Amino acid sequence: MTASDTGVPELGGAPMFIVEALAESDELLVDGTEGRHAVEVLRLTPGERVRVGDGRGTVADSEVLSAGPEGLRVAVRSRFEVPAQAPEFVLVQALPKGDRGPLTVDLATELGVDRIVPWTAARCVTRWREDRVDKGVAKWRAAAHAASKQSRRPRVPEVTDPMTTREVCGLLADADLAVVLHEQARRPLAELDIPRTGTVVIIVGPEGGLTDGEVVAFRAAGAQAVRLGVEVLRTSTAGAAALAALSMKTRWG
Repeated sequence: MTASDTGVPELGGAPMFIVEALAESDELLVDGTEGRHAVEVLRLTPGERVRVGDGRGTVADSEVLSAGPEGLRVAVRSRFEVPAQAPEFVLVQALPKGDRGPLTVDLATELGVDRIVPWTAARCVTRWREDRVDKGVAKWRAAAHAASKQSRRPRVPEVTDPMTTREVCGLLADADLAVVLHEQARRPLAELDIPRTGTVVIIVGPEGGLTDGEVVAFRAAGAQAVRLGVEVLRTSTAGAAALAALSMKTRWG
């Protein structure tokens, strides 16, 4: 088995299945939605190699024993812990319009985000009424789970409850670097010195743009206004682009 520079086995290759908890057993049953996907879509057969994770960094390198109506039964060959990557990436995402929210989460998850904060910005077209908040958060969390599985991430990013602008400003107090993407900013993100440890927060505004008050509030809380390039990206893709740019300077070297 190939090991990475951290001593953790490489995660590419074998399909990843994420369960609520990994039992301390030599055999595991992957059932429910994950089990049906393994059996009916991937059509896995005995002898094939798979990984089963708890979404919090613990992974069981396993071999398929059987695949049937009950799900996927596997034999655990080894277990290991995958440490969290550094720096921690937090995406504060204004609620996109329509069904773009899960897409935004999907892209951010594939590009390494660790925490996603839905933000109720002043100019958001979409509004989660009180009776729709739980449903909206559940959709985002389901998208994070599915994208983690697809990209074979051992850690599913946290999706928090929605935050107001004031609450986001409070969040910035613990950040080692905070940036707010702004099309009128003069300084490009590429010019910043990115810390290789700690927490980096990226704030992405809504389709209608940031208000002057929001920009002032975020700057007062310690965020720097930056731009990605000359193009104006959709709110659903800007966060992913920023995460890729940050990873090039930190995690992907």
